[in-house]
Parts: sequence; structure tokens; C-alpha cells
Amino acid sequence: MSKNNVIAIKKPEPFVDDPITDILRKGAKDLLAQALEIEIDAFLRNYRQLKDLQGFQRIVRNGYLPERQVQTGIGPVPVKVPRIRDREPKATERISFCSTILPPYLRKTRSMEQLLPWLYLKGVSTGDFSDALSALVGKDAPGLSAPTISRLKTLWHHEFEQWQKRDLSGKRYVYFWVDGVYSNVRMDDRQCLLVIIGATLEGIKELVAIESGFREDELSWSQLLLNLKSRGLTTSPQLAVGDGALGFWKALRKIYPLTRCQRCWVHKTANILNKLPKSLQLKAKSHLKQIWQADNKNEAERQFNSFVHSYEAKYPKAAQTMEKDRDALLAFYDFPAEHWRHIRTTNPIESTFATVRLRTDKVRGCFSAITVLTMAFKLCQSAQKRWIRLHCPERLADIIKGVKFVNGIEENRIAA
Repeated sequence: MSKNNVIAIKKPEPFVDDPITDILRKGAKDLLAQALEIEIDAFLRNYRQLKDLQGFQRIVRNGYLPERQVQTGIGPVPVKVPRIRDREPKATERISFCSTILPPYLRKTRSMEQLLPWLYLKGVSTGDFSDALSALVGKDAPGLSAPTISRLKTLWHHEFEQWQKRDLSGKRYVYFWVDGVYSNVRMDDRQCLLVIIGATLEGIKELVAIESGFREDELSWSQLLLNLKSRGLTTSPQLAVGDGALGFWKALRKIYPLTRCQRCWVHKTANILNKLPKSLQLKAKSHLKQIWQADNKNEAERQFNSFVHSYEAKYPKAAQTMEKDRDALLAFYDFPAEHWRHIRTTNPIESTFATVRLRTDKVRGCFSAITVLTMAFKLCQSAQKRWIRLHCPERLADIIKGVKFVNGIEENRIAA
């Protein structure tokens, strides 16, 4: 390659202290000062009835604390916090003022507190922090340094350990989404993260468990499910959605035998297409879509049989892969139609762990097994806030009561 073809990778542009930023920072300083004055005035009014031994006002203004810089998204903002003086030296309890807007020792806003973990989890390595931060908030960013990540990772690990021991006796999950996610970190054994997401009675999807396992074998899944049961999750979910990994389904039958199985259509489609030539894959995919998008189970069965008959002569492996999971692929028809879009696939897990894969791909040689697990936990917690709630969550109560659904409609409504 010639020198003319070499593309130089530039560092991020330094933080630009332009006139607009100056105006914003000055406005922020003035507004912050006004808010602090309002706060100190309200504090003094609360104690205006108190008098000292000479009959004078006991709580009075006493200037300001030394000026300090507060790091914000528009750069550092100087601020002086007012202070008070208690003029009763013999009081058993001295009165002091502590601002709720600017607590003692605050050096950066909450948004800035969240900046470092966000940068780290989304793919910025610790070595690039100085350049990234100088471009975002200026070169002087107190408390926002790469070593902070080391302390954060320790805190995250402690938080994860506490989360793993939490009591689940008050929890009830109607649906489970399960999957084994492999990370691309270079280690002796390729790490498999065993993930379970559950749907509560309110229709909220939340992370139930995330553990490191040895592949997706029965033993690893059994240990995970038994751990959940020992911590109080004794009631079986009504339906578990997952791919064709035999380890989970074997473990599920032993620990939660009443739970029904739903195979993920995304995984199944990929498995079938892999057994067909590329020239047929587009047509086959369209045919498969007609099955899981059918309005009722009879139509789905008809399309199912049509697909098997179309490919079993020339491509028996594709037909066998399809046929062996017939019941599990069509189980969703026995649940409310409003939930079909949620329970046909393991999409909540797949979409969330796309971010994990991006993060581990960036610095795949710089992680330990526990670091990957902790980071995946924090990313799931972040993604959990954006997971779509189940439509018509009131249907979940009907499922718990044992109401039967035929083709997604309550059986009593059909009879009526």
C-alpha cells in the first residue's frame, strides 16, 4: 500500500469553548446561584423564630463557602454555596445548613457520574478516556478519569453479587425467555452466558438471571434453575421461550415440569435455512413466515404440512428439523393473541446482547470471565428500561387463573 493511501486516524477534536458555550455556562452559573439563594432563604425562614440568649436572631447568614468547580455537560461551572452561623454556642444540637442542590464535596453532576460507565459499557476503552472526555467536557474534568473505571468495576461486581442473592419469594413470572449467549473474549474456554428474562403479572419484562455456564448443557441450566427455586421462585412459569438447546429443556422438565415450551421462530428459521441451498432460502423463509403469522392454529398446521411436503423429498434434513419441534413451535396459539408478538421469539435477549457482543469485540483480549459477566449484567439493567411491556397485561391474570385460549381468544368468548 502506498503512503498516499494511508488514512491517518485523528484524535477527537478538543472541547471547543465557543461564545454560545460561554453564554450557557454563565446562564447556568446565574441560575444555580439563584436556586441556592432561594434554598438558603427558605432554610432561614424555617428557623426565624429561634433566638439566642440576647434575643437576637439565632440562625443568620455567614457569607459563602469557598468557590468550587462543578463539572457539567457544558464544562466546569463555578459556584459558591451560601453558609449560615448558629449564634447559640451552648446549644446541645448545633444547626447547620446542607444544600440539597449542591451537597458537600459534589464535583460533578449526576449525568456526568453516569458518563464514564456509559462510555465504558458502550465500547470506549479506558485508554481512550482522556481523549474522549477532553472532546466532551474539556480537559479539566475532576473525578472523570480512567482509574475511576477500576473502582466502578469493583462496585458493579459487588452489586451483581448482591443481585444474585436477592429474595425471589414475592415474584411470579408468567413467561420466561431463555438463551445461551457466547462471548467472543479470548479465554481458555469460550464463555457461555445463561440468560433468563421474565414477564411479571404487570406485563413488565425484567432480568431474572444471568450466569456463566459451560456451554448450554443440562447441568449448567439445572444449577441455575435450582438456584432460582431455592431463593423462592417456586411457581412454574406458564411458558418458556427459547432455542433448540436440549440442555435447557431437559433441565426445565425436571425443575419446572408444568411449564410449556415454545421454540423461538427466529432460531428455528435460521436452523432450517442452513440446511437448504441459498437459491431456495428466500422462498423458504417466506413460506416459514406464513406459518407463524397464520391467524389460527389450523391454518398454521396447513402451512406447516405444506412446507414439510415441499422439501422432505430433496432436503429431508430441513423437513426433519421442522417436524421434530411441531408442537413447541405452535404452542403460542394457546396463549392470548395480544402476546403472540412477544412469545414467538427470544428477541429481548438477542437485541440486548447485540450490545454486549459489540463491547467484547472491541477489546476481546482485555476481559476476564467475571468482567464479562458483570458488564453483561450492567448492560441488561440499562436495556431493561427500554424493553417493551406486554400488550394487554390483564390477560396474564387470566392465564394464571387457568383460562383456556384457543387461537389466541378466550374459550368462553368463542362459546358466547
